[in-house]
Amino acid sequence: MAKENPLHISWHDTNFIPFLNATNVLDYFSDKSNSFYDRTCNNELVKMQRQSMDNLKNMIGTEYILLHVKEPILYVVRKQHRHSPEETTPLTDYYILAGRVYQAPDLGNVFNSRLLSTVHHLQQAFDEANSFARYHPQKGYSWDFSSTKAVTEEKKEVKKEKPKEEPSSYFQRQRVDILLGELLRKFPVPQIATEQNKPDEDKNSTSNKIDTNKNDTTKVTIKQEPVDEVVSNNNSTATVPNVQIKQEPPEKKMKMG
Repeated sequence: MAKENPLHISWHDTNFIPFLNATNVLDYFSDKSNSFYDRTCNNELVKMQRQSMDNLKNMIGTEYILLHVKEPILYVVRKQHRHSPEETTPLTDYYILAGRVYQAPDLGNVFNSRLLSTVHHLQQAFDEANSFARYHPQKGYSWDFSSTKAVTEEKKEVKKEKPKEEPSSYFQRQRVDILLGELLRKFPVPQIATEQNKPDEDKNSTSNKIDTNKNDTTKVTIKQEPVDEVVSNNNSTATVPNVQIKQEPPEKKMKMG
């Protein structure tokens, strides 16, 4: 079986990611399950003998060093071969991004990838242009782009749904909480002073105002004028204050002569 390309794989340990920093990143990288770590290196010998990592400069062979740190998200580990305390040859670089370990490509792999992608896109362009060429015995060669309209309309109708991505990972949430806690300690939130109780005189004055307003609204006097009784039934008019009610005269009967 062909060996898998190390540029296409990654490694991580979710239990160790929240506690990752510059002091323990090499211990994180030297985990047994990490396929990028060579267990025959000098780092493993120093660790088994319980010596200091400063002794690596006095040894000859393969070793791992922490090359670059950009806390809390990026760490670069270099694999190199040491010939003397002052002479080393770089072999491979690994970068740890958000707790995931990747192998950095070398310059040759970068050039090969870019050239292959360029040739691939050029070949696709030539094939597509060749599909629009038409030949007629009388007219000769011509271009027909009418078929592209139907293809573009179909692409607009059929839209692939993108998978929903998680808003944040556990590592990001853990780090954000730590940063927010440090900011709160440096810049505490000012406490808002509570309003003091008003004196009793203000309360009494407000209560008196409310009582007077209630009395003004409840006490309403309505004047009514007395109604005069009807004097007699024989009178043609009955007097009522400011109102006169007229009675109609009796009907006259015609006399027969």
